Amino acid sequence: MAERSDNQRMLVKLLVIALAMFGFGFALVPFYKQICDATGVRDLTRPDEVKNSQVDMGRDVAIEFDANVSGNLPWRFKPEQNRIVVHPGQLTTVVYDIENVADHTIVGQAVPSYGPAVAARYFNKLECFCFTRQTFQAHEKRRMPVVFVVDAALPKEVNTITLSYNFFEVAGTAQSEAQDKR
Repeated sequence: MAERSDNQRMLVKLLVIALAMFGFGFALVPFYKQICDATGVRDLTRPDEVKNSQVDMGRDVAIEFDANVSGNLPWRFKPEQNRIVVHPGQLTTVVYDIENVADHTIVGQAVPSYGPAVAARYFNKLECFCFTRQTFQAHEKRRMPVVFVVDAALPKEVNTITLSYNFFEVAGTAQSEAQDKR
């Protein structure tokens, strides 16, 4: 009889733990959203929304561009310009030059980061190669634009924003798998 009672207590404990874990899973969704809002992380696969189209002609913001490739990704990747000055609210286009120097097709994905981190909330990309995976044939070169607007609500103490892209090879793609079999 005591063994049955111990089993029932264990079952109740396990059910409570399972329900708590289930509830915690649902609680993570709004928690995750708050973390993303606080850090400026957003859906990288689609364009941002521009809520204010007023150009602040009385203010200049310097934008510095950085380009990196991860690991041994055999790509040349650089911005056409290293630095520009824009007015908040001004629609701006910059171009990056990318070349696959390998003898085979490679698929990559660019991930942006911003400095200072608070700038991520105010840097709105309308067109960007970072929204999708990029497939480059052997020795293919491309000029790829980034169209953006710096929101006029950018804090006044932020006078310089660094936009840095890091290209990673996408593992598990058909092209990568075909190369691995050679």
